[in-house]
Amino acid sequence: MNKIILGDNAAVLPTLPDRFARLIYIDPPFNTGKTQKRDRIRVSSTRSSGDRGGFGGRRFDVEHVPSGSFGDRFDDFEAFLLPRIEAGLRCLTVDGSIFVHLDSREVHYVKVAMDRLVGRGCFMGEIVWAYDYGGRPKNRWPKKHDTILWYAMSPDGYVFDYGAMDRIPYMAPGLVSKEKAARGKTPTDVWWHTIVPTGGREKTGYPTQKPLGVVNRIVKVHSAPGDVVLDFFCGSGTTGEAAARHGRGFVLIDDNPEAVRVAAARLAPFAPDHVGFSVKARNRR
Repeated sequence: MNKIILGDNAAVLPTLPDRFARLIYIDPPFNTGKTQKRDRIRVSSTRSSGDRGGFGGRRFDVEHVPSGSFGDRFDDFEAFLLPRIEAGLRCLTVDGSIFVHLDSREVHYVKVAMDRLVGRGCFMGEIVWAYDYGGRPKNRWPKKHDTILWYAMSPDGYVFDYGAMDRIPYMAPGLVSKEKAARGKTPTDVWWHTIVPTGGREKTGYPTQKPLGVVNRIVKVHSAPGDVVLDFFCGSGTTGEAAARHGRGFVLIDDNPEAVRVAAARLAPFAPDHVGFSVKARNRR
């Protein structure tokens, strides 16, 4: 099952089958109060009268390429997000998990709301994704982390493949055996990982794109080959690529046509049999 669906997830989710997904990962809007947009540049071949100077006196023509964008302002964010999460939970298997990726603006409110919705006993923990990039204001501590809430449908039986976990290096490998140093150690719930590099091959140009390495780890540990992963705020399709790379199917939903276009192009080499179809969209992003 590989599908990319254009539509409002509030309308699409009720049309999907019960309990078909082993894992849900969503990266919804963060309620920043801004329009999220990233402009890119395209550099053409050199010429003597180009717009920008470079190494050795060369000149380059630089073209600004607009990226996708979406509005990210909600008067009542909980009223927007929680009904969509509730509709998505019906799609999870009894041993499935949901991961909700937010930042400090809304994560505390959503945590309390999800405790009410799913049950406080189903809260398994939070992952802190920490990075070190961007400006550093001088009037407050720089914000350099996101929080990913993890809830299991059944706290007594959920998918957690310890053996599939990618290990991290020991900070002092000389203090452990050679075997342990070669294997690496178990990550904690604080994950240090760079953002998507500006000039890297992973970059799609879509705003708020999350790094594949973070989503890879969730997909590998919390699902198995042949499972289906659901993401109903799919953006650039990172969840779909993580699923496809590791032998999982995916169902991706977004109401932004640019997001669906970017995701379809990104996933074509990994899942050429993907299906896209439209559902009447209400422009939320």
